[in-house]
Amino acid sequence: MALEHGIASLFRMDDATWERHANPLSVWTRVPVLPLLALAVWSRVWIGGWCFVPIFALFIWTWVNPRVFPRPASTENWASKAVMGERVWLVRKALPIPTQHARAAQVLSWLSALAMMPLAHGLWVLNPWTTAIGVGAVLFAKLWFLDRMVWLYEDMAREHETYAGWLR
Repeated sequence: MALEHGIASLFRMDDATWERHANPLSVWTRVPVLPLLALAVWSRVWIGGWCFVPIFALFIWTWVNPRVFPRPASTENWASKAVMGERVWLVRKALPIPTQHARAAQVLSWLSALAMMPLAHGLWVLNPWTTAIGVGAVLFAKLWFLDRMVWLYEDMAREHETYAGWLR
């Protein structure tokens, strides 16, 4: 949990930033970041130290992304609800969430973390299949996690006015 809050504080997500991040364009333009990052790391073979340029650009994009898109006109969509669910997930200490959601999110987070192992190994030894399997597994776990965040958001919004107010 400390890692999650450390990452969240690094992104400095205030209410306005969360609202902008709920734009589906923000969500869907972050999905290709991991495959592009893997490609950038792999590019060390072709461009040597210059690989740090696209790597740095991807890190900047990841930080800037939640800020560049406008607040969505509607949050009645999967991507917006996934972001709102992540927001609910991050404050679960202050407002506890149902156990089944916590358990599922933790399992999917661990799955994603475990999938980083073949990804890292594939990038280290330059094995395209291991790298691809790692990227695919991380993305699968992350998208499944986001789907669970939609479910979490919908359940919590039924019970809490504050969360229901995020829907428009």
